[in-house]
Amino acid sequence: MIVCEFSIVPIGKGESVSPFVARCQKIVEESGLPHQLTAMGTLLEGEWDEIMAVIKKCHMAVRTECRRVSTTIRIDDREAPPGRLQQKVRSVEEKLAKLT
Repeated sequence: MIVCEFSIVPIGKGESVSPFVARCQKIVEESGLPHQLTAMGTLLEGEWDEIMAVIKKCHMAVRTECRRVSTTIRIDDREAPPGRLQQKVRSVEEKLAKLT
């Protein structure tokens, strides 16, 4: 099980990329994988091949409308049970609560 953050940037399509993000978000939602949209990218949790297939599908969807696309991927590969997207945040929130 891995947690992955990815972002896809269409090059030469102006300042706002939200239409492309929305298109990719629809693909992510249809995948059924646990995910979280953030201001700077999308987090996915799942098996390696599942995640790479979703990212490729997103990349190619943007590529159909752009001559150049930049995709950035960060992967956290750890032997752990599913649910890490929420657990990682909960862990920090619990530690933060102890500091106040």
